[in-house]
Amino acid sequence: MATPFRDLPAHDLPRERLVRFGPAALSDTELIAIHVGSGVAGQNAVALATRLVAEFGSLAGLARATAADLGRLPGIGPAKACRIVAAFALAGRVQGPAEGRILGSSADIATVAIPVIGSATREEVLVVVADGRNRVTRVESVARGGSTTTSLPIREVLAVALRHDGAAFALAHNHPAGDPTPSAADRAATDRIRSAAEEVGLRFLDHVVVAGDAWRSVSASR
Repeated sequence: MATPFRDLPAHDLPRERLVRFGPAALSDTELIAIHVGSGVAGQNAVALATRLVAEFGSLAGLARATAADLGRLPGIGPAKACRIVAAFALAGRVQGPAEGRILGSSADIATVAIPVIGSATREEVLVVVADGRNRVTRVESVARGGSTTTSLPIREVLAVALRHDGAAFALAHNHPAGDPTPSAADRAATDRIRSAAEEVGLRFLDHVVVAGDAWRSVSASR
């Protein structure tokens, strides 16, 4: 039977160090090990956490992993996988709700979108609805696609903005491959949504592409 941190002296256990010194004193793998909880035969929880980070290339890569991705790895069952995914999800929400934030720039749109879809493994399109003063009133997902592409449902985008009494709106979607550079299709879709917004009297603020913590404005990429 695996023990949580076998072969580690009591004063070096991640949980004990967390209590004594706070989370800043722990490495990334030690923090992950706390969520992993226990190791496997011949490998304690810290070693298993180290292997997890290596398997996905980086801490950011691990953050993008799904429960199914993690659950396929030796020593990581459904319970451990769900704990790890939940930990990253909570970290992404710690900035608090987006409602009430002012969208003064493309960077502000990215700040709203990154915690929601920056680490997603499938493309997802967000509509960020704003009032007449560009204050966020609603953030809603309108489409989910594959690992490389998804379509932009123009009718649903406009419907979300109008349904929530928006005066303006922005779009954001993610590139799971890690490169936020807008594609030709992204630019074409942005042109279509801008024209459609004008037809119904909505201000279109921008369309940003996010990938992890990186982002690019589609409008600025021309």
